[in-house]
Amino acid sequence: MTAASPSPADATALADAVRRGETTAGALLEAALARAAETEALGAITFAAPDLAREDAARFDMFAARRSPRATRAPFGGLPFLMKDLGNAARGLPPAAGSPAIRRRVTDDGVDSALARRFRRAGLVPFALSTTPEFGLALTSEPPGGPVARNPWDPARSPGGSSGGAAAAVAAGIVAIAHGTDAAGSTRVPAAACGLVGLKPSRGATPNGPAFGNHLMGIAGELVLARAVRDVRTALLALSGAAEGPFADPDVDGFDLDGPLRIAVVPTAPGVAIGDEQAAAVETAGRILEAAGHRLVPVDAGALADLAARAGRIARAIFSASLAGWMDGLGVSDDEISPNAAAVRAEGAAMPAAALFAADRDGVLVAHGLWRLFEHADAILTPVLAGPPPLVGAFPPDHGDPDRLFAQMAATAPFAALANVGAVPALSVPCGADRGGLPIGVQILAPIGGDMLALALADLVAAERPVVFPHAIAGMPT
Repeated sequence: MTAASPSPADATALADAVRRGETTAGALLEAALARAAETEALGAITFAAPDLAREDAARFDMFAARRSPRATRAPFGGLPFLMKDLGNAARGLPPAAGSPAIRRRVTDDGVDSALARRFRRAGLVPFALSTTPEFGLALTSEPPGGPVARNPWDPARSPGGSSGGAAAAVAAGIVAIAHGTDAAGSTRVPAAACGLVGLKPSRGATPNGPAFGNHLMGIAGELVLARAVRDVRTALLALSGAAEGPFADPDVDGFDLDGPLRIAVVPTAPGVAIGDEQAAAVETAGRILEAAGHRLVPVDAGALADLAARAGRIARAIFSASLAGWMDGLGVSDDEISPNAAAVRAEGAAMPAAALFAADRDGVLVAHGLWRLFEHADAILTPVLAGPPPLVGAFPPDHGDPDRLFAQMAATAPFAALANVGAVPALSVPCGADRGGLPIGVQILAPIGGDMLALALADLVAAERPVVFPHAIAGMPT
């Protein structure tokens, strides 16, 4: 990674070019479609509806020509966009969770979810679905029947999961910004693997209705992946608030950023296997924040690691129960899904209600334990990935062993599920590269409502460790 250009090439810059009349939504959509075709081997896209998107882009350009506020005030006005094949739906792009069985059953009701409506109000033009692993049950994105998502930095490696296709698309410049969901690191892991910024917002910050199909007992959060901190901040402001339940709206800007903040640096922890380069990146991020005037403070790394391990077990229980209910409700048989998914489903079906209740109760205790750690620190830095991005094929879907599957996910991203169960905001920001040139992401955890605090700290890290991507953004005026 080398020094970045003084003029950032990101979603904000591309939207500014549209507002200045240097390009149009229609031109950007065609450029994105062309780049997607050129980079088809990366497997970033699993389903597309270009004709519907062309109609939306033409409509946006009509408003732009009239200088309508619907175009001029939209922060990402005219930008092509990918929804994820898992989570909240946009009309014309029904998600199938990386499952051929779901794709055979899913229908488009022609209605946007609340989140998709906000994406459109922000000026984004969805045209396709990004690739995910089957039911999100891997930290690579290789659904049955394909496509296999590959990392633009090294196609032998995965862009992560489950928002792997979204991350590959942004890093490859197909789009400047893409939808991501995160129930156990599914935004942050791909962001770290691809040199992007990805935020799992505070619980309840963004809408999940009206269907609440990705509710997962509250552990899932949805936002975006992007190349720049400012894009994620703008997206959070455009998408958050008035989520219409089931949680109270968190004040994502509810912390005073004046004066030095207390930063805890946890590069490693007892019982957690972290690579030397990943640990060094966390320490580097801490030094950057200290040089900016913040104060480094100790935190109980063992307690943090214990909470993270418990969070992983709780997430497993929720995933298993959810998958069992989902498959039963749709009448999906085991022979229509992978052996791994069938085994996780069986685990959920066999789970007593008392066990799921106990997991939910332990989740409350994990959140409380994390809250207590934040009495001593305003933010906590950890690795996102324990090592380099996983190789393609690292998460085979056919062994049918849930213990092996969830242990591998915990070993790959040991601190990821903690933010989901703990309800707090957490983001991945790139902080340098390993010896092979692959980006390394650092996680910033903040208290509930500390989303803007985390983004402000990420700004400082990103400014000192900028990323130059292997591909420019499609359609960016030169």
